Amino acid sequence: MKKTAIFPGSFDPYTNGHHDIVMRGLDIFDEIVISIGYNSSKKSRYFDIDLMVKKIESVYKDTPNVKVVVYNELTSNLAKKHEANFLIRGLRNTTDFEYENTISQMNRFLNENLETVFLITSPQYAAVSSTVIREVHRYGGNVSEFLPYEV
Repeated sequence: MKKTAIFPGSFDPYTNGHHDIVMRGLDIFDEIVISIGYNSSKKSRYFDIDLMVKKIESVYKDTPNVKVVVYNELTSNLAKKHEANFLIRGLRNTTDFEYENTISQMNRFLNENLETVFLITSPQYAAVSSTVIREVHRYGGNVSEFLPYEV
């Protein structure tokens, strides 16, 4: 049976840390669907969602078992649509775990076949977040070292 994982997030922007999770996830899963969601708690995006789709697709242009989709629904329902029984999430610290654990419990309640798999962030990416990258970029700082594509 094919093992498909959804990798959900706002990816505003998609970072080298995210890329690392996908590449390591490919050792576990047959297919990963990077799913860019609209986060209802965030008023607006910094990086345009269509731009982010193009940038992420360019990173995986030679990796056919990675897809990129945009969604605006429950992640548990998106997983059903893609016949995915796994969610993949990266954890940088205990704060991430507390947040992600709550979400994984709800996703499991909504879709009993959905298992969340947590990967610990590689040490070189643990201190980097999309929020920090947005702030550095907003004020003209160079963020190229933190992204797997050019902005």
